[in-house]
Amino acid sequence: MKFKHWQDAMHDELSALEENNTWTITSLPSNKTAIGCKYVYKVKLKLDGSLERHKARLVAKGYTQRDGFDFQETFSPVAKLTTVYVFLALASIHNWSLSQMDVHNAFLHGDLDEEIYMEMRAD
Repeated sequence: MKFKHWQDAMHDELSALEENNTWTITSLPSNKTAIGCKYVYKVKLKLDGSLERHKARLVAKGYTQRDGFDFQETFSPVAKLTTVYVFLALASIHNWSLSQMDVHNAFLHGDLDEEIYMEMRAD
């Protein structure tokens, strides 16, 4: 946190979360427990190995939750590597053009049946 590039990365992350209305700041009800959060830092490099940017992600410490109490199920849509290989093979066979892009901030959208409370202070 001493370095400006990490401070800027954290600021960018918080700004993106606020712009996307990710949360509502509220008081913690007495019958609820808040989960913590932390920053995950990553240095993003260009193909030639030079610095592209510093990236900080604010993540909830979901490992503190208890199955059946804090949540009922988990689901995270991801692409398996074999799916990517099949897609690339099909693109090659059908002579499709491919493009690559880097999403600066991606947000999953879904409906939650539970109320989730997260502390605002990151470790």
